[in-house]
Amino acid sequence: MATKLKTAVLGATGYSGLELTRILLRHSRLEKPLLLRRPADNGGASDLADVFPALSGNGGYPLHTLSWPAMKEQGVQLLFLATPHQTSRSVVPQAMAEGLRVIDLSGAWRLKKEQHRAIYNFHDADSATAAEFTEKAVYGLPELNADRVANAALVANPGCYATSVILALAPLLKAGIVDRRRGIVSDSKSGVSGAGKEPTAKTHFVSVADNLSAYSLFTHRHVGEMVEQLGLTAQELIFTPHLLPIPRGILSTIYVHLNRKMAPAGVESCLRTFYSSKRWVRIFQTPTLPQVNFSLHTNYCDLGFCLADDGQRVVLISCLDNLLKGAAGQAVQNMNLMYGWPEDEGLQ
Repeated sequence: MATKLKTAVLGATGYSGLELTRILLRHSRLEKPLLLRRPADNGGASDLADVFPALSGNGGYPLHTLSWPAMKEQGVQLLFLATPHQTSRSVVPQAMAEGLRVIDLSGAWRLKKEQHRAIYNFHDADSATAAEFTEKAVYGLPELNADRVANAALVANPGCYATSVILALAPLLKAGIVDRRRGIVSDSKSGVSGAGKEPTAKTHFVSVADNLSAYSLFTHRHVGEMVEQLGLTAQELIFTPHLLPIPRGILSTIYVHLNRKMAPAGVESCLRTFYSSKRWVRIFQTPTLPQVNFSLHTNYCDLGFCLADDGQRVVLISCLDNLLKGAAGQAVQNMNLMYGWPEDEGLQ
């Protein structure tokens, strides 16, 4: 039997980190992952079951202090970062110097253009090194960048909202059938886990339950990803995120004008042709539309649409699980590509 890959996860105590750990533990081509504490968490829990008691009774999931010599001794080849953006920005240069391949679930390395990165206000100890890794990083959306991901040393896993919007729009934009002059509007809604594990006044139960709220209008961090990957200008896309009173899941409703009259069969063919060989995108036959429940706890992005009677206005619906296809599942999908394995390995 071939030698199994040894991975490590820094940030397993977050929601995405937990989902990632669960997938890696059942992946047939991997050894048990090494779970690492973030530098700021060294005084915290010693076992992942202390943070997530649902894991209790399964033999233990010890959390180790981040140590490059210890990782080398254990033969770690691939490091997953489920860490805050600035933490990833600081850790990646050292990880790469140690010869590790890295899949980063944060926004630290997703953006090539400075005007889009500015929203993160990164503080780099070595700006030249940071610029070098910014250029080397591959945006890890497998449906668009599989060839580049396969050979990458540093993969920047996409944001959850960005994944839902980019996958919905990419086929129509590539086909040249979108009237970009009339703009695109994405009205997106996410479950509360998308805000991360640390509670805030806006994510407490009393604020979220029986409520629906918009936030970060014109300032959301994922907009830069959307326009960079889709080749749009900032003026061509309006993105408004909302917080749903559910634990997980995203539904994006995207409004598009076409530059010529089309029939529903033509729009559906455009989507199906673009994703014909893509394992983790499901196209719903009109008039059936995706719902949040359909993609929960899966690595699917579900796409559907409705075409107006005039044949030139389309409403796209895109649904995914923000913790899986929007984070941990997509990270494993990228790992599979990096090592030449089937994209659904460990994700079925």
